[in-house]
Amino acid sequence: MSVRGRYDENDQEHYERPRRRTRPRTKERPTYDDAVEGVVVTVDRGRYTLLVDGRTVMAMKARPLGRKGVVVGDRVRVVGDVSGDDGSLSRIVEVTERITTLRRTADDDDPVERIIVANAEQLVIVTALADPEPQPRLIDRALVAAFVSGMQPLLCLTKSDLADPETLLSTYRSLGVHWVVTQRGGELDAVRERLSGKTSVMIGSSGVGKSTLVNALVPDAHRDVGVVNAVTGRGRHTSTSAYMLELPGADGWIIDTPGIRSFGLAHVRPEDLIEAFPDLDEMTEECPRGCTHGTDEPECGLDVAVAAGSTDPERVESFRRLLTARSVSDY
Repeated sequence: MSVRGRYDENDQEHYERPRRRTRPRTKERPTYDDAVEGVVVTVDRGRYTLLVDGRTVMAMKARPLGRKGVVVGDRVRVVGDVSGDDGSLSRIVEVTERITTLRRTADDDDPVERIIVANAEQLVIVTALADPEPQPRLIDRALVAAFVSGMQPLLCLTKSDLADPETLLSTYRSLGVHWVVTQRGGELDAVRERLSGKTSVMIGSSGVGKSTLVNALVPDAHRDVGVVNAVTGRGRHTSTSAYMLELPGADGWIIDTPGIRSFGLAHVRPEDLIEAFPDLDEMTEECPRGCTHGTDEPECGLDVAVAAGSTDPERVESFRRLLTARSVSDY
């Protein structure tokens, strides 16, 4: 040993590096044969509320899932205590393949997609006809999200006692979008008929009457109801998290979501949107490479079809409005 208790190069052959004790690795993974199936009805700070065989069960995400997100509407497999008793906690060990996903980004410059809801068949876009005024561009962007996710869009126009719905409806007829119209305190049979037998996610700006509608459809939902600011014309956010609720007597589910003021679509490409319109997509087969099918594109197949009278000009115009809404968010 060298002076001052230090090793020199002559001592290296006598030195052995301490070994860190680790557990032996194994390629075997648990099979979770005893796992049961459930559906996520809400998420709150890392805890998941599930429905398992009609019971409300609390769960956490198992470590092997890593950073994989679990959202409302997910069908999952669960192990552990699924009794639903107070204080019980189970573990989500698998998220089954999703049929649909409703995605958004925080804004149009945000590359990170966020899945809001999984496995919904219908996107209900709730908008007031007055108080607050409709936001067509926000409606357009929600329609884009519905079309590219494979969900059926439904316009739900509230407060028809304050304004005529025809002006707004005329904008969307050529797209083939279904709609229902309601008024304050009025019957909701038409809404229930559209929701029956489906899982529907409801979105809308604060103050449009979405939570009021949910409470009327599901009397024990107890969703907070806000009011519209008389100065700004905007509503106050009331719902703070998505929540899945069973629709009484209709064999359906609705997912209420917090009020939105933006709907980023950075993840949506023009080719994603055109594929949602098979009749228009077919007309773009001869488009030049890189054609976005917008208004200013030279030799776009949509313009050729309109000139030939083989498609509805209003439908093409409406489609291009959605294309524009995909990249413009100043509503």
